[in-house]
Amino acid sequence: MTTATRSRREEEVELPPAAELRRLKISREVAWYMASRGIEFPKHPPLIKTPEPSEDPDAVFSPAAVDKVMRAFRALRHTQGRWAGKPLEPAPWQVAYIIAPIFGWVKLSEHGGMVRVARNAYIEMPRKNGKSTTAGGIALYLTGADGEQGAQVVAAATTKDQAGFVFAPIKKLAESSRKLKGRFKALTGKVIHPRSGSYFAVISSLADAQHGANLHGAIIDELHVHKTPDLVEALESGTGSREQPLVVTITTADDGKPNTIYARKRRYVERLAKKVFEDPTTYGVVFGLPQRSDPLNPANWPKANPGYPESPTHAYLVSAANKARNSPVELASFKRLHAGQRTKGGSSFVTLVQWDRNAGARIRREALKGRTAFGGLDLGSVSDLTALCWLLPYPDGRDGYDALWRFWTPEDNLERLDERTAGSASLWVQEGWLELTPGNVTDYEWVRERINEDCEHYDVESVGFDTWNSAALTNALLDDGVPLIETRQGYKTMSPAMKEAQRLVIKGRRGAPVLHHGGNPVMRWMVDNLSVAIDTAGNVKPDKKNSADKIDGWSALMNAISEANSEANLATSNYEDGGMTVA
Repeated sequence: MTTATRSRREEEVELPPAAELRRLKISREVAWYMASRGIEFPKHPPLIKTPEPSEDPDAVFSPAAVDKVMRAFRALRHTQGRWAGKPLEPAPWQVAYIIAPIFGWVKLSEHGGMVRVARNAYIEMPRKNGKSTTAGGIALYLTGADGEQGAQVVAAATTKDQAGFVFAPIKKLAESSRKLKGRFKALTGKVIHPRSGSYFAVISSLADAQHGANLHGAIIDELHVHKTPDLVEALESGTGSREQPLVVTITTADDGKPNTIYARKRRYVERLAKKVFEDPTTYGVVFGLPQRSDPLNPANWPKANPGYPESPTHAYLVSAANKARNSPVELASFKRLHAGQRTKGGSSFVTLVQWDRNAGARIRREALKGRTAFGGLDLGSVSDLTALCWLLPYPDGRDGYDALWRFWTPEDNLERLDERTAGSASLWVQEGWLELTPGNVTDYEWVRERINEDCEHYDVESVGFDTWNSAALTNALLDDGVPLIETRQGYKTMSPAMKEAQRLVIKGRRGAPVLHHGGNPVMRWMVDNLSVAIDTAGNVKPDKKNSADKIDGWSALMNAISEANSEANLATSNYEDGGMTVA
């Protein structure tokens, strides 16, 4: 366990078993902090939790930094209900999953001071779990207790009315504490900390965000009601000159709309949690029930609501659940607001757990020379990604394939791709998973040479391709003698390939992969991006429009499987089988 400060007495604290900490999704450092301070452990873990900022190689855990935040919270007073006037003592779940992970991990800055590793925090929870109080405590801490001179801290709302709802409870927090009298000055639209020249305010427009933006902190309230990303992105870009800025998003779940700023942020947190890529500067936690869990079962309520039964109370949820049982509209509302379930959330055609079971050892092209191969080519836009997949049936007659991909992107596109993958794209280039072509558009001559090289290396039966955007390259490849076959992208062709891919992936096991892909990280990212379209007959095809990001590698795989299935006369039987599952 790495800590910045610790006494001999504190080192002797007894921790729960490692298996219990894994179940609770609590790091040993945070567990040690809680045990050493006499804080009970929560009973239920969050639905989703990203790795803590400890992934930064320079990070250390500072109990003193957490103590400082805890003292600041305790100086505040509850302002409503039966707790009004009492100290704001953070609950165990708030310490374990919010305060300690965000504020405890620090590192040495380039100027010699200790600063937080986390710069972005995402907190999603159902209503009535103290969201406003948590946001208010963090906002006031960043304004007056974080040691930042001239700190500008704002909360983002989408309308002036919502701005009032956000500002009022934070203003009350500042006014209600005797310990803070004389330290904060609450005005009509601001809370000022005169000693440091800092202030907290609420903004509700892009113009407000851009005016003199030099932010130390920002609270983004109810992300799902932001119809455009403009205000959120303006706040995130306004923190560049501060040493340890913190943007905190605190929200409830949305109704499952794709391609919104909420969907993008939530998806990013999910990927970090699944380790699709790493970003120690971003920490996220989501409280809620899995989509298949019964939201009306009282036994599930504490799993979704970390504040239950204090807030929300059992009686409150019983009343809301009774309404939900009698109305589909109320049921959808209950799922989203009280169970944290996205009411129209998409399902995975292939899960990463299933995909990872088929990874096996990294595949070396040199070892496959002369093997029978079926190819699939997918050409993206000229300024983005192009993918080629080779499927090589196992030579011993076993069911399955070795699968290799080539990915290309223009070198000028790498920076944009890095932004979408938390910097992973550059690593993919370094490790040989992604190849850059010169300039700002894909060099198809470069691609042509690689395909011809592969055709010399393997015993290529055929290469399926989508005709979109492919005329120049495919005509050249046909002249080279490459056995290209047009692969239509409708349900009739794609559904058999999709179902066959799903069958192979589900059948695979660790140590016995059936679609052996060697752990290609570019392809893993694309599998996680995948969304599918389903027609009324239950046939499926890749849905590029509604996928989270690029799926070119999956499309190339489908084209290759279509050729392999066609060769084995499997297409008709698979299409008629209808044996698809959506996880």
